[in-house]
Amino acid sequence: VVVGRVESITFDDKNFQASVTLALQSRYSFPKDSSLKILTSGLLGEQYIGIEAGAEEKTLQAGDTITATQSAVVLENLISQFLYSKAADSGSNSGNTTKK
Repeated sequence: VVVGRVESITFDDKNFQASVTLALQSRYSFPKDSSLKILTSGLLGEQYIGIEAGAEEKTLQAGDTITATQSAVVLENLISQFLYSKAADSGSNSGNTTKK
């Protein structure tokens, strides 16, 4: 369900983090302790921001900041880690020979 749009993305060169401004539709309200994740639609689909609702009774208001965030899992990084670990496993097993 689309509840808003990314309005802007900027980079803070003091703390080396991105800052994303969201424009959420006013008919939706989210608890102040909600968190954000960058997700991917399908295996190689486009990325979007998912909101995981918190439990606090107070809701987000215009201008509020959400600091609980999680970066995107980059598929290429996962694949290269998997291949590297498989190569390391096969390399360590190739030297194991037993004498009879």
